[in-house]
Amino acid sequence: MNTGRISPRRLADSIVEELEKMILEGTLQPGERLPAERALAEKFGVSRPSLREAVHRLATKGLLISRQGGGHFVSESLGTSFTDPLITLLEGHPDAQRDLLEYRRTLEADCAYYAALRATTIDKTHLKAAYETLQACYASESGGLNEEGAADARFHLAIAEASHNAILLHTIRGLFSLLKTNVVANIGGMYAREKQTRSELMEQHRLLFEAIIEGRAEDARHFAGQHIQYAQQVLSEQLENHRRLERSQRRIRPDKTATDSMTASEAGKMG
Repeated sequence: MNTGRISPRRLADSIVEELEKMILEGTLQPGERLPAERALAEKFGVSRPSLREAVHRLATKGLLISRQGGGHFVSESLGTSFTDPLITLLEGHPDAQRDLLEYRRTLEADCAYYAALRATTIDKTHLKAAYETLQACYASESGGLNEEGAADARFHLAIAEASHNAILLHTIRGLFSLLKTNVVANIGGMYAREKQTRSELMEQHRLLFEAIIEGRAEDARHFAGQHIQYAQQVLSEQLENHRRLERSQRRIRPDKTATDSMTASEAGKMG
């Protein structure tokens, strides 16, 4: 964690401002533990009493959680857009997953656009690592859908981080649990479909990654939207096929099956 030294003016206020900035920009992430008090005080160049006061203020605001004997943590619920019961509800309804894809299409197209404009060298390195991890999952024959889904979600989160837009970042991060589950569900549906679908997704991620790395903002926006639109199309087709199958299965009744079998048997005797 990179930190700067705090000026002696209004020490507790300055520490609060610095920590809030780190939380807002994503340097300190939800659930992350702060460095030990002594180490953090030394990095900021402040006294431990001033640091304690700042931490207490942030805890009062709900940004930090203090655990007895366990240190201080950034609140895990920070920026959460959905409660756990609602996540469970959304996961079980295909129409809600369709709505999530529509939301992702709008949100992630903007993330990609700004990432292409604003990504620093560090952002690009992070994004490259996330992309290579995802590619390694594609190439692995032993990897499971959960691993691919998590890698896919991390790749899209890395794009949001590179956008340097705090609202976009925290909206995406707040959706991460839902996004991760949704991505796994999408992959389970699409990759099992056919090799062509998998190849298409790999190519879409490559085009998106390269557009961001090369700073082609409009292309990045286009490829991000195209990627989500493709997922919408494939999953919509699968949902409709599933509904057709369900309708067909409902038409098959045990008594009807037995009657059909008897009729066929009798017809064979008559023949």
